[in-house]
Amino acid sequence: MPSVKMMFKNAADIIESLTDNHKNPLHIGEAMACWTYYSFVSSALINVEVGLNTTNDSKLRKFFQDSYKVMKSHQNELNEFMRQEGVPLSDTPEAKPKSDPSAVPLGTKFTDNELANTININFVAAADMYAASASQSLRTDVAMMFLKFQTDKLSLGLKMKELMQTKGWLKVPPFYHPPGGSPTENKS
Repeated sequence: MPSVKMMFKNAADIIESLTDNHKNPLHIGEAMACWTYYSFVSSALINVEVGLNTTNDSKLRKFFQDSYKVMKSHQNELNEFMRQEGVPLSDTPEAKPKSDPSAVPLGTKFTDNELANTININFVAAADMYAASASQSLRTDVAMMFLKFQTDKLSLGLKMKELMQTKGWLKVPPFYHPPGGSPTENKS
């Protein structure tokens, strides 16, 4: 089965072949989408740094390292794009200094379960942001940038879901059973 990134690349190639890629100036919605996601990803990086500073779980640590790389690449790509387009950058929080997870007192740090669910909520919020930004963009390059970001986060989200299921951290809503039938009964 092809990877999520390969499917995105194929879709992107098709979309780009259907457009003339004429670059008008950014409209205000595109500029706002870039500014908003730049602010969002800059703050989300801090949450990842906190996770790296407080978890001792090797699989969760690896996931946070992968997330950090992806989010940092998004921040850098947006930084360069916004500067080229003349969109002012928002202020970004300062990076957290590295610390030893064992040195952080238990009452002041999140559990691994809490860290995983916090980053998972970030993915959900980001998915909505990407979809809206891509669909509202008139410029193909802007829409494609947000679709790429969405694909990157989707790939990470699938890995996180797998880890959370393995560790028992995934929060699952109650199953829906329609009235009048048993949950295992298949009505044809």
